[in-house]
This record gives sequence, structure tokens and C-alpha cells, in this order.
Amino acid sequence: MPQGRCMKCKKQVEIKNPQDTSIKDGTIKAVKGVCPKCGTKVFRIVGKK
Repeated sequence: MPQGRCMKCKKQVEIKNPQDTSIKDGTIKAVKGVCPKCGTKVFRIVGKK
């Protein structure tokens, strides 16, 4: 399960409902989802393709 930093909880949390996505014209992979505790969006950059 991927992890990301929740800006509202100020903690490292496991991303609920993770979805793979890309940024910068598809050159950088990322994962987005929600925080399981507060429901805030969580975004984590994974790396280059």
C-alpha cells in the first residue's frame, strides 16, 4: 500500500483508494488518493517512467 503525507493530519499515512496518474506530459509517475483518517486528498510523486 503506497504512503503519502497528509497536509491536514501532518503525518505519513497509507493512501486510501490509490490511483496511478502521471504529471509533466506523462514523464513523471504519481499516486493520488485520500487520507483514511480525515478524507483530505493525498498526492505522492513516485518517480520517472
